[in-house]
Amino acid sequence: MLRAALIVIALLLCYASVQAQDDEPSTALIYGGRITGIIGTQQPRAAYFFDGLRGEVVSIGLRATSGDLDPILLLLDASGRVITKRDDSNGERHITINAITIPQSGRYYVVVGRFGMGLGSTNGNFELDIERIGVSGESGSALRYGDSVINNITNMTPQVYYSFRAEQGDIVNITMLRNSGNLDPYLQVVDSTANVIADNDDLMGSGSLDAGIMGLVIQQSGTYVVVATRYGEAAGTSSGRFILTLQEAENSGLGNAAQTALLITSDAPAEDEINNNNPLKYYQFNGRQDDIITLRLSRTSGSLDAFLILLDANLQEITSDDDSGGGQNAQISSYRIPADGVYYVVATRLDREQGTTTGRYRLEFQALGNAFDGVPEGMQRIGYGTTITGRVDDITSEVVFAFFGQEGEPITVSMNRGDGDLDPVVAILDSDQNIVAQDDDSGGGQNARIARFVLPRSGLYFIRATRFSGTDGNPNTQGSFILVLARIAR
Repeated sequence: MLRAALIVIALLLCYASVQAQDDEPSTALIYGGRITGIIGTQQPRAAYFFDGLRGEVVSIGLRATSGDLDPILLLLDASGRVITKRDDSNGERHITINAITIPQSGRYYVVVGRFGMGLGSTNGNFELDIERIGVSGESGSALRYGDSVINNITNMTPQVYYSFRAEQGDIVNITMLRNSGNLDPYLQVVDSTANVIADNDDLMGSGSLDAGIMGLVIQQSGTYVVVATRYGEAAGTSSGRFILTLQEAENSGLGNAAQTALLITSDAPAEDEINNNNPLKYYQFNGRQDDIITLRLSRTSGSLDAFLILLDANLQEITSDDDSGGGQNAQISSYRIPADGVYYVVATRLDREQGTTTGRYRLEFQALGNAFDGVPEGMQRIGYGTTITGRVDDITSEVVFAFFGQEGEPITVSMNRGDGDLDPVVAILDSDQNIVAQDDDSGGGQNARIARFVLPRSGLYFIRATRFSGTDGNPNTQGSFILVLARIAR
């Protein structure tokens, strides 16, 4: 295992970028791109750079497009050592460095010049391009997303290593499929401290012995190593050829999926963009039961028709909003958190993935305190859909409950006699203890019922369960009661 750890560390170091020299060229060559330039008396050479990874196979092409330019082409490593040199010894003015394998990860330099360089006399325009053909399957190669390599597991080589660079929030899929022999593939992913962060023997649902690490969420940007081996590793007995593929999963990237949700905090707005490539952005926060929050999603540019979604820890939608923030802005106001846990906020657009509007946005999150701040200690809290029993008598003439409601919610409160001769009376009070609704006998018989009362504002309310006060010849009643608080569909 020590040998394996040393190999992993070596690969990680090998992947690290070489520091740029002070006088290095400022123009980068991009795989699949093309650069044009001119060679003449004032500029007898032109230099460019690219960052290559160990095991990458690249081709570099140079073409003289005008004048009498007699071109030469050099490839140098980060230290300035010439790796290869090409000229037009065949009489052609087109030069190719064909299918060269990058020996180590780092910065490389491409120099275009003319025969004789500064002492030469030819001049003209040129085109320069570089293409990445693929990557070598040899152990130690560095992979990019989308790469597939082929190699063998044998008794002499029971483990093969590859490295890759990943950013925080990337979601990675790696498969190792048997291509020949009786190989029983086994995969590991190792981080920069040589700790195994994921492994797999048999890919679930494949119906074979193939291995796969699917949906690996990268927690920290850095270089990682894939260990391609067999069941039992060095002590295993199977062998054969394999195909290993590294892919970036759909919705990879910070905030693009719930698994990579961005942390949002109170009074610290987040800004980003909704477009056709990324129609949803995920955020998360830790909520406490009965905390009150407000979320606002505002368009800052473009045509964005903002839409907000709040999900619970199981990614189930619990509320959403389109235009409550004014115009095409979305707002979820004074929402009470139902239970302790993680919650997800989805910033998106009307119709979500099927929507057409795009633009930048600002997401604001406010924690407004606990719904029951200021409620006397010992007072029972009640929520929608709750049934509570209690008793009113000469010792306890009333019982008070606290609940939190949203502006515009229609609610019903029922108070029914359980036993005794109790004549129930029920009232709803606002946060200042003012009665906003009251009833004695609307529930049938002597039962009380406040039906379809619409809350005038969001905030704290109280329910007072009491009894009809007697007059001469009608003493106070007493007994048990059953109280129900329900929210009615609008």
